[in-house]
Amino acid sequence: MIPVPSLRRFAAGLFTLGLLAFQTHAAQPLLSAAELARAGQQAPVLRIIDIRPPQAFAEGHVPGSLNAPYGKWRGPASNPGELPELGELTALVQSLGLTPASHAVVVSTGADTTDFGAAARVYWTLKLLGLQELSILNGGIKAWSAQQLPLSREAASVTPSSYQPQMDMSLLATREDVGRHVRLSNAALVDSRPDAFYQGRTRAPAAKLSGTLPGAQQLDFNQWFQPGSTLFVDADQARQIAAKIRREQGQDMVAFCNTGHWAATDWFGLSEMAGLPGVKLYAGSMVDWTQSKEPPPMAHQPGRAQSLAYDAQQWWKKIRTP
Repeated sequence: MIPVPSLRRFAAGLFTLGLLAFQTHAAQPLLSAAELARAGQQAPVLRIIDIRPPQAFAEGHVPGSLNAPYGKWRGPASNPGELPELGELTALVQSLGLTPASHAVVVSTGADTTDFGAAARVYWTLKLLGLQELSILNGGIKAWSAQQLPLSREAASVTPSSYQPQMDMSLLATREDVGRHVRLSNAALVDSRPDAFYQGRTRAPAAKLSGTLPGAQQLDFNQWFQPGSTLFVDADQARQIAAKIRREQGQDMVAFCNTGHWAATDWFGLSEMAGLPGVKLYAGSMVDWTQSKEPPPMAHQPGRAQSLAYDAQQWWKKIRTP
């Protein structure tokens, strides 16, 4: 750990009001650890939002960080992809002192590629709530520590804001929206899950059916990372990955997975890094789709015998678990 006076000077630097002309420019969606360390001189009001569990946060975090664990941004266990109520999200962003003038930087663990989905989902939620100056720390706290940058155990505090979110519904696809896309074949539906899910060989515990959306194209979220690391690719590489998805001119693109976690990574890569317009996230994803009252249209759905065998296997694993 760095001595406390040095940490305080470092944290103060991160929150310094910058006077540079490029302050008015949009924030980069992805910041390296070194860029975040300099960001206090590049943003009017910096808010570093650490979404790790409280215990991990207490053991050491980027100086000046505020803790808002990922679970606060998610829905219930029955459908974690659901958005919390607007009132809950409003209270959360206000408690973090966020306003349209803020530059919010989301920090996760960086432990693996799945972890990035948590940062991307929070980033997407903040953008859905009308905030624009947003970034993710590439590689999370793991990358920060690897650069031997200072960690703090001091809890930061901010004055709560009175910001009233204005929902940008152009970023969200609902079950009804996806249903229309399926019926009319008028959107590029992007399945962010690994092959076993896409092909219907397995499913999320809260999903009632295996398989994928009819007409969906697969873009496994793992493709967005530099080989052998948890670092997200740069914009040029992101555009090459995005080019794998076929979309007719003028169509929306909808990323989905099981619960809107892995899909947030695809959304971030397609929208924020590759710069494609009209990219939406189906927040509830396949858990929401398969929980509809009427049997939903599905592709790659296994036969009844395979489904029963899978259910029996999962039941057996559950009762065998201590």
